[in-house]
Amino acid sequence: MSITKEQIILSLYQTVCTLSDSIGLKEAYTPKHQHDVAHLARTIGQVMNLDKEVIDGLRIGAMLHDFGIVRIPTDILNKAEKLTEQEFEIMKQHPVHGYQILKGIDFPWPVGRMILQHHERLDGSGYPGGIRGDDIILEARIIGVADIIQSMISDRPWRKALPLEVALAELKKYRGTKYDPAVVDACVEIYTRQPDLLKPAHYGRGS
Repeated sequence: MSITKEQIILSLYQTVCTLSDSIGLKEAYTPKHQHDVAHLARTIGQVMNLDKEVIDGLRIGAMLHDFGIVRIPTDILNKAEKLTEQEFEIMKQHPVHGYQILKGIDFPWPVGRMILQHHERLDGSGYPGGIRGDDIILEARIIGVADIIQSMISDRPWRKALPLEVALAELKKYRGTKYDPAVVDACVEIYTRQPDLLKPAHYGRGS
């Protein structure tokens, strides 16, 4: 039986999904969040007309972007109040932890850098490295936007979900300073003009 490249990519993605879902044993929010971010990141990539191979890697990286939280104490992850400054400093290390855990896997895409850089911002205000501009790979810039909007429109232990229009306004406010303009434009396009792209009929977790 011959195996196609598409079958291999699908099997890899399904394996990564299972690995991502295992985080749910420690903290309930992250598995669904990673699925939602991977869904949105892939759709952003499609709207931006990125090559299919880039999009394949993008959704693998997005599915694993928060994997480093497995090394964050449970009491911090599930805290019902806003984190203290010290707790937030601990939480800010999750991209480093994720990178360290997965850097030994020889993915055909820069998955490690996507994980490490997804909280970096164009103006250097992000973490963990404070890098800026084109030093942040495009995939990480896409995951960063997908991550922030999905976080804002979802319930968290310390706050209720924000309205979509509030989240989109936040993206637009920092378009070109914190967030890549082309990525923001694609994200806004999806939510305001092409919401059908986010429906299950367009995208399934196993495909």
